[in-house]
Amino acid sequence: MPSSLADVALGSTATIVSVDGPRAFRRRLLEMGLVPGVEVRVVTIAPLGDPLRIEIRGGQWSIRRAEAAQIQVEAVSKSTSKVLSIAAAAIAQP
Repeated sequence: MPSSLADVALGSTATIVSVDGPRAFRRRLLEMGLVPGVEVRVVTIAPLGDPLRIEIRGGQWSIRRAEAAQIQVEAVSKSTSKVLSIAAAAIAQP
């Protein structure tokens, strides 16, 4: 069941399902690589809960919690996430 990126726990990974909100907002996020099907990980949450620092496609961005609430995601199972991490590490080694 989809939830918002604002609800994802620290250190957890989720897959983007959709991006809602005004057209200009959606376009900006899509240009940053926040497109459906891509995995995103919550790296840091500021002490007062806003903003969130997320990692997507090897880059990290800060995003306001209100903006994160407009991004619908599905949780990634730990086994799937671990397999993807191992595969990424294997590719990165020379």
